[in-house]
Amino acid sequence: MPYQRGLIRECLDPPSVNGLLEFGLEVNMVNRKLIRPSLSDLREQAANKYSAPGGQPPAQRRRVPPEQTNAEQYYYLKQMSSKTPMVIKLMDGELIHGVIEWYDRYCIKVNRETEPNLLIPKHQIKYMFKENEVKGSDENIMTSAAMEEQ
Repeated sequence: MPYQRGLIRECLDPPSVNGLLEFGLEVNMVNRKLIRPSLSDLREQAANKYSAPGGQPPAQRRRVPPEQTNAEQYYYLKQMSSKTPMVIKLMDGELIHGVIEWYDRYCIKVNRETEPNLLIPKHQIKYMFKENEVKGSDENIMTSAAMEEQ
């Protein structure tokens, strides 16, 4: 099998080359310099790789939404500070009218005018709304009397 001269030159280390010279083969040794790109060139390539088309900067990734938005706490605080009359419908269908006095992680305390105050576990609440929303002129909002019939 004939050898290609370029292949022998590139693959053999100097001791092997000396052995070839003994057999009469001509080998040309070339000193090769290692060429590396500069660090600034690599940074430019990386920046171009991740940039948006048209030369615009890359779009930022969407941030992960927080686990808690505190919307529930904000709603309770707003209703407590304004002492808004609320209607709370429980899972069993009972409607409770009153003002939210305080809340914690698991329950809310409702002050009622004519009846005793209640401490209601949150898992028993189906939904709640402002009492004045029922008296509005909107046809889609049910009255509290109609809700009690359901």
